Amino acid sequence: MNVHAYLKERQGLIDRTLNRYLGECRQHPDKLFKAMQYSVFSGGKRIRPILTLAAGELFGAKQKTLLPFACALELIHTYSLIHDDLPALDNDDLRRGKPTSHKLFGEGIALLAGDALLTEAFDLIARLKAVRALKPEVVLDLIHELARAAGMDGMVGGQSIDLEVEDQVVNLATVENIHLRKTGALILVAARLGAIIERATPKELGKVSRYGESLGLAFPIADDILDAEGNSSEASKAETRAAEGSRATYPSIVGLAAAKARAEELLERCLKEMKPFGKEAAPLREIARYVVERAS
Repeated sequence: MNVHAYLKERQGLIDRTLNRYLGECRQHPDKLFKAMQYSVFSGGKRIRPILTLAAGELFGAKQKTLLPFACALELIHTYSLIHDDLPALDNDDLRRGKPTSHKLFGEGIALLAGDALLTEAFDLIARLKAVRALKPEVVLDLIHELARAAGMDGMVGGQSIDLEVEDQVVNLATVENIHLRKTGALILVAARLGAIIERATPKELGKVSRYGESLGLAFPIADDILDAEGNSSEASKAETRAAEGSRATYPSIVGLAAAKARAEELLERCLKEMKPFGKEAAPLREIARYVVERAS
């Protein structure tokens, strides 16, 4: 399997679907819509929604059923990036080599654009036409899963801890906790959503969840490694924060070699959980390899 071709094809599918969904917002305030559209289409590999598609298709789910939830995930992820870049948080001028939303549209509109994307995400997965094929109790379960992953128990909680320990000396457990919540929670739920949509058995869902949790920690560790080696488009701002002592990373605590070993260990866990599914799990296995090996 050519993972690069697979990711490119799926990225195109997600982008086309997101463009169609956002097109329905055009009647709203023009500047707000432009800020939303700018951030959603400013780059990114769409790993989270692709995981939802891959996990759902592993159990036989149809793309039409999976896409609203996959795209909702990407809207939530984009909202988090807009807010993360604001002066009150990371105060970044660039995101993926382009001006951040608040630099182009102002802090107020950027804040509202993030709010709107979060709200639109839940509007999207509550529409009758999006969930008609699912039982009501499954829809409620999916909304609950996504809300928890995005909120205090997940992404927002992780960001809060990250702010609280800024400029402090922290241990490895704290860094892992931040990674698992701030980044890992959406990756974990991305895999779980796909499996829940197609009613995976508890045993199957357990394997997918352990895969998602391991990948959710491996992903930010790989980012930390790329930043430490200067191979990331975000490296310059990460290095600046690290030099100022404002952000602890996995390599800064355990060293680069140990960080790479940890990422490889997590990759092996991902592969182990997918082994019982055979060739049908090839996309999930290759996504995990891609995430970790880009930092090898």
